[in-house]
Amino acid sequence: MRTLATLLPSSIEPERREILAQAIRYAIAGGLITVLVAASYWAVATLLHVDANLALALVFLFFSGVSYVTHGRFSFQGHGEGGRHHVRALRFLIINLLGFALNQLFVWFFVKHLHGPTWWPIPVIVVLTPLVTFSLHRKWVYA
Repeated sequence: MRTLATLLPSSIEPERREILAQAIRYAIAGGLITVLVAASYWAVATLLHVDANLALALVFLFFSGVSYVTHGRFSFQGHGEGGRHHVRALRFLIINLLGFALNQLFVWFFVKHLHGPTWWPIPVIVVLTPLVTFSLHRKWVYA
């Protein structure tokens, strides 16, 4: 079975092909998860009238487990060592908490500070946070 990296142009050196393949898989899986997080956050905050920062916290708790399994089995498959799962899980949690803190800051700033609607932080959550967390996941969590 051919991997995504083998489907990329052979003119790209092998290590860069693998990084590009991981970035593509991360964009697909992480993009879907991020959209689900954003939609769930919005639904809980807006439709259920839950405080915006609390809504994000509740959604974060659920999707952290989904994200750990998905990125470990799909996005970064075959990358890094297979053992030391407790170390990987702890590092994943640290990076996810960093992303969570960023997202909480965006929610606070746009919704609470600027008094905007609950959808205002979503574009930043969907674009900026995954850019920050991809490289940290690749270099530190799944290394």
